Amino acid sequence: MKQRTIAQAVEVLGIGLHTGAPIKLRLEPLGVDAGIVFYREDLATSIPLSPKSVINTQMATVIGSERGSISTIEHFLSVIYAYGIDNIRVIVDGSEMPVMDGSAISFCLLLDEAGIESQEESKRVIRITRDVQVRDGDKFAKLSPSSTATFDFEIDFDHPIIGQQSNRFEFSREAFVENIARARTFGFAKDIQYLQSINLALGATLQNAIGLDDHKILNPEGLRFEDEFVKHKILDAMGDMMVSGYNILGAYSAYAGSHHLNHLLTKALLSDSKNYELVAIESLQSREFAKSFA
Repeated sequence: MKQRTIAQAVEVLGIGLHTGAPIKLRLEPLGVDAGIVFYREDLATSIPLSPKSVINTQMATVIGSERGSISTIEHFLSVIYAYGIDNIRVIVDGSEMPVMDGSAISFCLLLDEAGIESQEESKRVIRITRDVQVRDGDKFAKLSPSSTATFDFEIDFDHPIIGQQSNRFEFSREAFVENIARARTFGFAKDIQYLQSINLALGATLQNAIGLDDHKILNPEGLRFEDEFVKHKILDAMGDMMVSGYNILGAYSAYAGSHHLNHLLTKALLSDSKNYELVAIESLQSREFAKSFA
């Protein structure tokens, strides 16, 4: 399997979940080994994708430098993971990615419009070679060696609609589009006033998030999946693992995980070369991982 970029430039207009401001997103192809590069058009500054670039994980994954930042990159990056994109320029004219409908499906459609182009060099992936785990009390996030990519997540919310949910997702691009990409972010009405007081969630509506009061879902259309909440957590985890800059071949598992724990996990993973190998995907004994991007 070769490295991938997009076949042509595409763009879309949306709003920011936290700023509420209109944001234009443009995707452009890049050459081999260029990586995933974010660019703030309004500030004329590039931000490379790396755990070292992460500056905040309070309500979203935020990358930045002394010149500026880009928030809420995780939904988009889950699609970059699923489509196996290695090289792409991600251009925004504001401080965050557009939220679209609160899921990742709009970004899937955008990449479908752009088309996928194979490049000359071999695709490289991070293969997990030993367990790496981070904890916060009983909460944890973990990566383990595996011949396939899986995401196993459990949540437990003191809410009658959510409660305890778990889902194990065996990765393939097709399964991602069908079963994960449409899962929306969610929030509680009682938290909105506080979040907006600190300039967060200013663009949140029932058109781009699942809203809940103390007893019920506020969206008139209801849920897209019975377990949409935990599926969105898997979506987030895929995007947060892609902050490493590579697809990860291994088993991810988490209980009550978060953007913060995911960030600590990627940092812990890359802090010791004994934790992983960066390998050409053709050299893997199992060919199933390469087939999962078809």
